[in-house]
Amino acid sequence: MYDLTNIDTIKKLLSAQGFNFSKALGQNFLIDPAVCPEMARRSGVDAATGVIEIGAGIGVLTAELAKRAKKVVSFELDARLLPVLAKTLADFPNTEVLNEDVMKVDLPALIAGHFDADDICVCANLPYYITSPIIMLLLECGVRFRTITVMVQKEAAERICAPVGGKNCGALTAAVSYYAETEYLFDVDRSSFLPPPNVDSAVIRLRPRTAPPVAVTDEKYFFRVIKSAFAQRRKTAVNSLAAGLGKSKAEVADALARLGLPANARAETFTLAVFAQLAELLQ
Repeated sequence: MYDLTNIDTIKKLLSAQGFNFSKALGQNFLIDPAVCPEMARRSGVDAATGVIEIGAGIGVLTAELAKRAKKVVSFELDARLLPVLAKTLADFPNTEVLNEDVMKVDLPALIAGHFDADDICVCANLPYYITSPIIMLLLECGVRFRTITVMVQKEAAERICAPVGGKNCGALTAAVSYYAETEYLFDVDRSSFLPPPNVDSAVIRLRPRTAPPVAVTDEKYFFRVIKSAFAQRRKTAVNSLAAGLGKSKAEVADALARLGLPANARAETFTLAVFAQLAELLQ
């Protein structure tokens, strides 16, 4: 079994394949021996659980998940890593690596075809350049995962886990909160990676809700309102919403007034309930 947090081991494995790190794919491999075991533990996977991993890398997190889970299916977009993973995961017959883009597959169909477990978790060190689209895909794909435990850029983690209606709230905060309860787990220093990125990271856990916390008539329009409200953060919600929704400022100001909100209110102060009410009034 390979020590996948040993720098010399990693370099030998990669050099044998003539591998060079790809900045375009956001490749930074974990070398801190404490991080992946803790991620796997905090994800809550067990012997009855199936796991989806996105971005297998050299398999350091994959191996930790495979020690605990019934089966692990990992997506790895870089075909150059497939022969490396064939070696590093050779001791784990309950793993399967797919050379596919998770953003382009039918995830419910894939899960139905690869798992017989009742509970499916996601645990992954996400590529930072595509963090938000992947998280929203996981929440909107129609599969209710037991947990989604991911490492992301620290700034993104803080924003995702911020309270809706607080100063750090953004469109992603509100959208994620509609689908899941969020929890900030722990920080990961940039020195934990090879090569080290220019930012620190953090691990967060999402627990998808059984039902949304607010009722909306048209989810598509509800999310359009959220996106529009945060599109111009330096401006008031009236200006942002009017521009994004094609409404007059008077219409938007009237809707805010009917909710007891001032015309100079900003989107970061709105709760999910306010966004839901605004969507009903403005549609």
